[in-house]
Amino acid sequence: MKRCLKIFALIIGFLFFADSLFSEEIPNGYGEVKLGMSLEAAKEALKSNSDFGYHGDRDVSLLPGENRVLIETDAEKGLGSNFLNRCWFQFADEELYIIIINVNTQKMDYYSIFTTLCDKYGNPDSLSPEKAVWKNDEITMSLEKPLTLKYVANKKFQELQNKSTVQPGVVERNREDFLSGL
Repeated sequence: MKRCLKIFALIIGFLFFADSLFSEEIPNGYGEVKLGMSLEAAKEALKSNSDFGYHGDRDVSLLPGENRVLIETDAEKGLGSNFLNRCWFQFADEELYIIIINVNTQKMDYYSIFTTLCDKYGNPDSLSPEKAVWKNDEITMSLEKPLTLKYVANKKFQELQNKSTVQPGVVERNREDFLSGL
C-alpha cells in the first residue's frame, strides 16, 4: 500500500512539474500592445490594431498625479473588434504598466478564455469564484468575471503603491483595530 502511495505521489508531482515545463511564459500584453511601452509606442500599436477601436488623442486623458496618463478605447463604437468592449491603458512616467481589456460577453464566454489560458500558461497561481490569476516576478495576468483580462507590470505597480501618500483614514484604522482584536 505504501509503495502505491509513493508511486501515486511521484506521478502527481511529475504532472505538476510537466505542466510548468510545457507552459508558455505569461504574456506582457495583448497583440502588439505590451507592458513597459512608451506612451507614443503604445499609441502607434493601438492605431495599427483596429480591434481596440482607438481613435487617436481624443481617447487620451491625464490622471491626477505626476506623469499619469490613461488611454480609454471603446471597441464597440466604431472600427473595433466584435470580441472587445472597452479597454484601458494606464501609464506612469511615460510607461505602460496596466492593461485592462473588457471582452464582449455576447461573443465570448469566461470558460473558453479560462481553458485557453490554462492550456497556454498552466494552472492559475490563484483561483476564486471572481477571478483566476497567473503571476511571475514581472507580470500579473488575471481573468476576472464577468469577462475582463488584466495585465499589470508588478514592479511599476508596487513602486507607485509605495509612493502613495494617502494615509489610512479613521474608518480604516478602526476597522484594522477591530480585526486585530479578534
